[in-house]
Parts: sequence; structure tokens; C-alpha cells
Amino acid sequence: MRKVANFCDYFVICSASSQRRAAAIAELIEEQFDELGLKLKSSQGKREGMWILLDYGDIVIHVFFKDIRDYYSLDRLWADAKRIHVRKSRSTNSKSPKKER
Repeated sequence: MRKVANFCDYFVICSASSQRRAAAIAELIEEQFDELGLKLKSSQGKREGMWILLDYGDIVIHVFFKDIRDYYSLDRLWADAKRIHVRKSRSTNSKSPKKER
């Protein structure tokens, strides 16, 4: 976002298949960022779960209910920004689980 916006360095855009999952994703992000010492400046939309915005200053996170993400199409709106793809993972741990023998 650095070259196309002056209010943040990164946008994180993700979607969930339900409002409940969107809220759970936002909650997990908040917990993980808190553990990293990143402070939440503001948030919106948690109660509704359709479009949750988490503002960490240089990082702005959008968690969408899938249909709402398609409708607003922020990906297209900010298409000039450099994209960084993050691999999908079900695990929130940075370490892989140890195998038991």
C-alpha cells in the first residue's frame, strides 16, 4: 500500500464463509497481534461480522463475510498496490507439531 495510500503500509484482506467465522478470525488476529505487542488502534463491525476492520496503524485488516467481500471488491479498488500472497494454513502455531513415537 505504500505507493498507493498514505494511511497504512499493508492491507490484509480475507474472507470467511459465515459471520461467526469472520468474528472468530478477527478475534484470533487480535489475540496473536496482542501477543506480538501490536496495539489495536480501532476496530469496527465486530458485532455484525459482515465486514470487520482492525486498524493497527501501518497494518489495516479487513475480514469479510464472503458475499460482502465480493460486493465491495477492495481487491479491485486497490489493484495498483503490490500483492503479497500468504500461503493458507489451518495452524496458528509457527512450529510444526512433534510426532509422537
